[in-house]
Amino acid sequence: MSATPTAEPPPSAAEVLRQRYVRRLPGALGELAGPAHGSVQLPLHVAWSGLTRFDLDRPRSRMSMYRTVLAEGQHDDLIALLNRDLLVTQWPVLRTLISRAIRDVWEEAFPELASARPAAAA
Repeated sequence: MSATPTAEPPPSAAEVLRQRYVRRLPGALGELAGPAHGSVQLPLHVAWSGLTRFDLDRPRSRMSMYRTVLAEGQHDDLIALLNRDLLVTQWPVLRTLISRAIRDVWEEAFPELASARPAAAA
């Protein structure tokens, strides 16, 4: 019998998911150049189920769109659909509505999001 090198264990499902979100991140929050007002129609590859049109002037609709884009959007979608100022402003609530993997990846990459919490939530 010959000794074979021990293979590294495969990454966990959580790590695979985390890496998927890391690869999609913009280089900086300033790259997020999406609209701040009006109606947005998400592409089918982002909103493949349920609502596809969102009104950014309605807080619940905007929050729903941001949840969908953060979870399903690719790098170019994040840049084209998310707005830096809206993301930072609504992050304290949005962070409670998204998965831990998404939240952790974004807050590790952009510490200003982790610190963008209202005083009452601190």
